[in-house]
Amino acid sequence: MSSRVCCGTPKEGIGATPFYLVYGGEAVILAKVEVESDRLQHYYEDNAEMMLLELDLVDESRAKAAVRLMAYRQRMKQNYNRRVIPRSFQVSDLVWKKVKPVGDVTKLEAPWDGPFKVVEKLQSYAYYLEDEDGRRLERP
Repeated sequence: MSSRVCCGTPKEGIGATPFYLVYGGEAVILAKVEVESDRLQHYYEDNAEMMLLELDLVDESRAKAAVRLMAYRQRMKQNYNRRVIPRSFQVSDLVWKKVKPVGDVTKLEAPWDGPFKVVEKLQSYAYYLEDEDGRRLERP
């Protein structure tokens, strides 16, 4: 028995499927299943009026999705900031610098380099560093 099935899962951040936000309706595909959902039982081949009514509400749905997405991002930011431990260093402190991988870096290489001496402290929690030989690093 061939029937129609809705596809797509609403995303947490926007509260709707991306397909719905783009096209104004849920995607319906053919599949072989035994039981139809209520939405599919009430699906009509010539439902142009219903589709036009749903298109009128698409802009409102997109606006709601944008608001939900902003709230979701705010929650994610708060959760991240809750776990971050602020650290501050003073001039002449010894610190280690995280190595940013470039090219072929294996997972067994050290992720830190140093020690470096803090030479200058900037307002934005950035620091100028100096290596063991007294050479100042170019970028903070």
